[in-house]
Amino acid sequence: MKKGAEIIKNLTLIGQLGLSLVTPVLLCLALCWWLTSCVGLGSWIYLPGFFFGLGGSGTFAYKFYLSVIKKEKKEKTDREKISFNRHI
Repeated sequence: MKKGAEIIKNLTLIGQLGLSLVTPVLLCLALCWWLTSCVGLGSWIYLPGFFFGLGGSGTFAYKFYLSVIKKEKKEKTDREKISFNRHI
């Protein structure tokens, strides 16, 4: 049962990661669409909007990477403490 809960946890994290990477790009492109349709800017605005969206996704990916590395280091030190204490 514990392994099933771990699988579900990992699947939800993967889903959240995917949504968090796609959302900034979609929001920037939606803003570009609004700017072209309502304000009357040219379609050139999609290019910077796309790159700003990629920047937001890249920022999130970097922060996510740092949190995963931090969690792995913490788990590694916890495992080392447990294994060390078992030998005493």
